[in-house]
Amino acid sequence: MSQIVYVSGTFDLFHSNHLKMINYAKGLGDILIVGVSTDELVCSYKNPPAVPFEERIAIVEGLAAPDVVIPQHTLEHRGTVNKLNIDSFVIGDDWEGKYDYLKEEGVKVFYFPYGVGTSSTNLKKKIYEQYRALIKQSDEHPIPDPEGKGNE
Repeated sequence: MSQIVYVSGTFDLFHSNHLKMINYAKGLGDILIVGVSTDELVCSYKNPPAVPFEERIAIVEGLAAPDVVIPQHTLEHRGTVNKLNIDSFVIGDDWEGKYDYLKEEGVKVFYFPYGVGTSSTNLKKKIYEQYRALIKQSDEHPIPDPEGKGNE
């Protein structure tokens, strides 16, 4: 019987750790289902994603690993696990412990270690800091002398 794996995420500003987690999940079974959180779901617990849902799900659908990609409308996964006969559930380790309740449903739960480095949150911070530096640089400049004096 096929082992069905479900991996869950927002997948905002898609980066290499997202890809590593999806590929890791693919290696745990025969069929990989990826749930991409809708904008409404993400906004229920944190700031809106930078990339709209339609684009995020299209990016994940374009990957080789997923067999099926579906919208994810809730953080409560009992229904999804039971409807889709999920054997294993994978999510980033920033959610450590939050999905242990799925073990009661007979599901193996894996918290993928993102480790240090790339995350959507870190990417957003870096982009913001670079943007602020650019604005500061463009706003802080000497005011030219309209008569051309002192520019010699």
